[in-house]
Amino acid sequence: MFNYDLEQIKRDEGFRAKMYKCSEGFNTIGYGTNLDVGLTEEEAEAVLLVRLKNIDKELVDRLPLYFKVSGEIQNILVNMAYNLGVSGLLKFKKTLSALECKDYQTAADEMLDSRWARQVGLRAYRLADRVRQCEK
Repeated sequence: MFNYDLEQIKRDEGFRAKMYKCSEGFNTIGYGTNLDVGLTEEEAEAVLLVRLKNIDKELVDRLPLYFKVSGEIQNILVNMAYNLGVSGLLKFKKTLSALECKDYQTAADEMLDSRWARQVGLRAYRLADRVRQCEK
C-alpha cells in the first residue's frame, strides 16, 4: 500500500466546501477535486455514506422519536432527510406524530399529502408503502 502524505496534499490544495473555479478554470471543490471530469460511482458512494452517517447523527440529536422506532422506520426517515434535509423532515409534524403513535397508515397518508410527494413521485409512494408494511 502506498503511503500518501495526506496532510501535505491537503495543505497544498486547501479546502473549499463550495464549488469554485480553479486557476485553470475548472469547476473544483474540496481539496482540489475537479468536478468537470465527474466522479466515479465509488467516489459518489463514499460521499453518500458520509452524508448518511451525518444525517443519522443529526436525527439522533434532533428527533427523540428516532430512538423509539424500528430500524425500518429509521431507514425511511434517513431516506427522507437525505432528500429534504433534516430540517425539512422535521416539518412533517403529522407524519412524525403518527409514527410516534405507531399509526403507520396515517403516517403514510400524511407523507403522501405533501408537496414533497408531488415533487418526488414514486419515491414517496415506495417509502409510504414501506411505512404501511410496518403495521403487519
